[in-house]
Amino acid sequence: MSDSIMALMLGVSTFLGALGLIALLWGLRSGQFDDQSKFLDGARFDGEEELRDAVMMEKKKKEALEKKKKEAMKKDYRPVD
Repeated sequence: MSDSIMALMLGVSTFLGALGLIALLWGLRSGQFDDQSKFLDGARFDGEEELRDAVMMEKKKKEALEKKKKEAMKKDYRPVD
């Protein structure tokens, strides 16, 4: 390979590494990784009953969205002239 291609590859990889490091530092500073109770709450509150409730809530949300779309379609319907 030519020297210019190697230099370009080295420069691009250094830039991408620095970009990743900056993103990691930003995430640490802004508290993106501070969810300390996630695993404890998951083990404590993810029983069968809670999972069934979550599934039911998702179904209700989907049904509500579909109903809303149907109402919007009926509302915007205009007969052909």
